[in-house]
Amino acid sequence: MIRLIGYFFGIGTVFAFGLAAVAAVYLGHITRDLPDYEVLNSYAPPVTTRVHAGNGELMAEYARQRRLYLPIQAIPDRVKAAFIAAEDQNFYTHPGIDINGLGRAVINNIQNIGSSRRPEGASTITQQVAKNFLLSGDQTMERKVKEAILSFRIEQSYSKDRILELYLNEIYFGMNAYGIAGAALTYFDKSVTELTIAETAYLAGLPKGPNNYHPFRREEAALNRRNYVIKRMAEDGYITAEEAADAEKQPLGVNLRRGGSHLFASDYFSEEVRRQLIQRYGESALYEGGLSVRTSLDPRIQEAARHALQQGLINYDERRGFHGPVKSIQVGGDWGDALFKIPAYSDVPEWSLAVVLAADSKGVDIGLQPKSDGAGKPVAERVRGRISAQNMQWAYRPASGNRKAGRVPSDVLEPGDVVYVEPLKDDGQYRLRQPPKVQGGLVAMDPQTGRVLAMVGGFSYAQSEFNRATQAMRQPGSSFKPFVYAAALDNGYTPASVILDAPFELVTGGQVWRPENYGGGSAGPSTLRLGIEKSRNQMTVRLANDMGMNLVAEYAERFGIYDKMLPVLAMSLGSGETTVMRMVSAYAVIANGGKQIKPSLIDRIQDRYGKTIFRHEDRTCETCNATDWKNQEEPVLTDNREQVLDPMTAYQITSMMEGVIQRGTAAGKVNLDRPVAGKTGTTNDEKDAWFVGYTPDLVAGLYLGFDEPAPLGRGGTGGGLSAPIFNDFMQAAVAGTKPVQFAVPAGMSLIPVNRKTGMAAREGDPDTIIEAFKPGTGPASSFSVIGGSDQYVPPEEILRSSPQANQAVQSGSTGLF
Repeated sequence: MIRLIGYFFGIGTVFAFGLAAVAAVYLGHITRDLPDYEVLNSYAPPVTTRVHAGNGELMAEYARQRRLYLPIQAIPDRVKAAFIAAEDQNFYTHPGIDINGLGRAVINNIQNIGSSRRPEGASTITQQVAKNFLLSGDQTMERKVKEAILSFRIEQSYSKDRILELYLNEIYFGMNAYGIAGAALTYFDKSVTELTIAETAYLAGLPKGPNNYHPFRREEAALNRRNYVIKRMAEDGYITAEEAADAEKQPLGVNLRRGGSHLFASDYFSEEVRRQLIQRYGESALYEGGLSVRTSLDPRIQEAARHALQQGLINYDERRGFHGPVKSIQVGGDWGDALFKIPAYSDVPEWSLAVVLAADSKGVDIGLQPKSDGAGKPVAERVRGRISAQNMQWAYRPASGNRKAGRVPSDVLEPGDVVYVEPLKDDGQYRLRQPPKVQGGLVAMDPQTGRVLAMVGGFSYAQSEFNRATQAMRQPGSSFKPFVYAAALDNGYTPASVILDAPFELVTGGQVWRPENYGGGSAGPSTLRLGIEKSRNQMTVRLANDMGMNLVAEYAERFGIYDKMLPVLAMSLGSGETTVMRMVSAYAVIANGGKQIKPSLIDRIQDRYGKTIFRHEDRTCETCNATDWKNQEEPVLTDNREQVLDPMTAYQITSMMEGVIQRGTAAGKVNLDRPVAGKTGTTNDEKDAWFVGYTPDLVAGLYLGFDEPAPLGRGGTGGGLSAPIFNDFMQAAVAGTKPVQFAVPAGMSLIPVNRKTGMAAREGDPDTIIEAFKPGTGPASSFSVIGGSDQYVPPEEILRSSPQANQAVQSGSTGLF
């Protein structure tokens, strides 16, 4: 018997050694191909790039995977507890594999053989880290063995908190959200610290199968899974029974956060920042690098810019009639489903799509587009309203090529027509609206730094992503003239220099070019100031011809209006193409006293670790970082920017453009409680209408025009269309700020002169203006005309010998607006 027992023991021992040898060989084979778990030390997952406004508000997010990396110290204990309760109850005690959990899963799976239940897993959080970071998702025995070995090694090399940190930042939650921080923002639009127990439990239940617990398509399953996690949290002592009961009563409360732009009215600005980031760092850095970008955008000024430009475009468009409905649908049965499928402008929340249900002589009955239930389906509620006849009077006039004119609402709209409407204060009453066909762009900038404070690239980003503030190449027209006059003032001319405003001809290649003043006529001998204020084309051409166009081209390139300007006389009238951004930047140089600026939308960029990798501010301050106070002087910023224009010239041209607003082509159009300078611009056939202007601390410019250039019609000038929009914007932008005067550079002489002759004013002269002169210059003692006869004409004979000039001055004849 003893011999038999020994025999079986020997066989068993040999068999055991054999199995051990086989296992050793197998494990040796497995471990040869194991990935290096030490790569977890340098874990750098794709992280969302976030773009912020100047005040810190979130503007936009860019990511292929919505993830924000959080260190374990920043994750609340309750959030950690929810995931431990849901995924790995013994996380802090097991060595990487939970033997008890594994045994329980094996027994349950044996019992479920033949049933339709999915096999129960027993992966710990450590095993999930090993699988997600180092292995594939293959459901094979070899992968499970590798996972177990790696789990033991990870546990020996990393702390439990480090393992949990990796897990919570890597796992997928559905909705393209990765990591707990990204999931909290995606599902509830909250930071992790703001999550309730119910919200935390729902997120903790998602990693098991996000699609199985979709908040809208599988709401019941999602609630059951959430409540299961809540019970587990209570059983494990993380929350009280009362807290659990209260949390289970809560609805899911999912509030999906949309991607892209978040700050209202910032779409064009955000997209321009996105393009610049890609150009600077590449797409991978933008979508995976976790950059933190602080922009120069001022949300208050941005909203003012958006409102002013949109309202200006709408006003122009409605004066020219109704284009017709957006679309037509059937209104029999449930009209809501068909209306829901028509995309509306998401960035014009004041408007809604509506379908005409009935029309009569007193108004039209409408049904509003249903809202989404969050799952991409329309809600059941159907909201109705009415447009009275007086709230759609503008539509009785048809736009060119559209419906016939009408006298009552039923002449204009019929059942099934889909239109835009805007609610009025009266409940249930709406105003008819339509997306304008005319477009435009507006930029506002700090002239001292070049920081772009606001940018609007069109009526609606949802309507058109083309940014007319930076991408549209348009002729600036007469808004270019200040740079011709600045070149003159920098090269021996004064604001009181007199130029002949008279017909001018240039023969080139057998063709004759005859520039004309807007409205016709000529003013005769006139000062440079009058040439700017009244925007005289013939004067400007004669001045440019007298200086030479090479000098004008040099100044245009120095100011950044053109990269390379063709030195031909027509360019002096703004016939070259440039952008709103470039024009505003050029005017900013005049506004800041002649310092070159680099327009910038980005103040600072930090990498994922908080290190600053870009800063727009290039001024230096050697004494700003003092360790303590020793009664030293205040730090002084050293401004190394190039001086591209004489500060005295800048003040002279500013003073002349103040006259544009006080007496010239923008008279009565711009009314601010502070000094303001600016210039109108209108191109041939009134295809583009410009206005660019500034106060000492804010410069803004805009144009209106069709994307396919076409005449704007009668009154479509810079003074008639764009100056009022500039005024509306500036009034809102500077509200609540103290007025600042334009600084007069030291050494300049302020001398009263006759506004017509440019000579020193006589005592009691009613037509006197204070003019600024540089040292060594002053009013002429004798009258001479640039571009005309050199023969001396006595001052008292000027107006008498030039009746055409007298008549033009009296009638206010103007040049291009």
